[in-house]
Amino acid sequence: MERLKKILIAENITVKESLKRMDQTAGKILIIVEKDLVLKGVLTDGDIRRWILKGGDLNDSIEKVMNSRPIRLHEGYDQEEVKRLMVEKKIECIPIVDEKNRIVSAVWWFDIFQNKHEILEQIKVPVVIMAGGEGVRLHPFTKILPKPLIPINEKPILEIIIDRFYEYGCSDFFLSVNYKANMIKAYFNETEHPYRIEYIQEDKPLGTAGSLSLLKNKIKETFFLSNCDIIIECNYTDILKFHNKNRHKITVVASLKHYLIPYGIIEMAQGGALNAIREKPEYDFYVNTGMYVLEPDVISNISKDTVLQMPDLINQYFKAGEKVGVYPVSDKSWIDIGQWEELQSVVDKMGIK
Repeated sequence: MERLKKILIAENITVKESLKRMDQTAGKILIIVEKDLVLKGVLTDGDIRRWILKGGDLNDSIEKVMNSRPIRLHEGYDQEEVKRLMVEKKIECIPIVDEKNRIVSAVWWFDIFQNKHEILEQIKVPVVIMAGGEGVRLHPFTKILPKPLIPINEKPILEIIIDRFYEYGCSDFFLSVNYKANMIKAYFNETEHPYRIEYIQEDKPLGTAGSLSLLKNKIKETFFLSNCDIIIECNYTDILKFHNKNRHKITVVASLKHYLIPYGIIEMAQGGALNAIREKPEYDFYVNTGMYVLEPDVISNISKDTVLQMPDLINQYFKAGEKVGVYPVSDKSWIDIGQWEELQSVVDKMGIK
């Protein structure tokens, strides 16, 4: 019941507040209730994403966004029925109600399934991981170890990233390596794993997009591209479907970041005259996480041995009128472990095994 209480909310909160609540509970669903815990609706991260993509205001009430006719079960439910619903509808949690539609409990997918593979829709597309950088932000640690091998509990960052993709059926990985490449190769050569790794060796650093030129004739289908210092905790199948449905050349996974300026912001006119002062303003931004989905022909358009960063490549396609999409995720769905503060936070809070 304690777990259930954390996801119960009233309908009078905003979309932005609901996102914060999801991040706090580390879940992807909230249950909206009225007086006496009567079920009013449910709100998922997918509902919020669709609201954002159609231009909805984050300050609007969740009443405009929630599903007011959610799937629910009654006490004495059949477990096989729960399995069917969760797999078919991709539901993380189903509320259990009594005869008066009052919430009495809930069932989560991890109560039913032992293995994520049982409910995750498999996509089986290639994955390219940029693992060639020096990891300057993590000096002096990366003076000894390459950034992809920095451990989080019992696994290096790179292996955790690969494991996330493997859960979705991805088994072909291309690692772009340069700095301390032999150490990365040695680790995976001595580790048993059920996926295939091919190394793309840069003779010189080519940037997060430039090294893709080394993959010409190797990838002939839509693929994921990821930095080696980020973890994205969301549905990779949904990202790929979004990309394909909208026929994007490139899709950028972006995290919603909320910033509160703890000071009064002054707007000043010429000559030092005060235009306005705003006390502790708040801003929302979508930040590039370092994960992308690309079409294979993007590779053929990158010149060999050219230093090129992904933001520059994306701008080139955007200016040329090509379709570039943005797939939004919440703040806590993006874990950036490229700096000491973030790395230590992940080790302390996530407990990745």
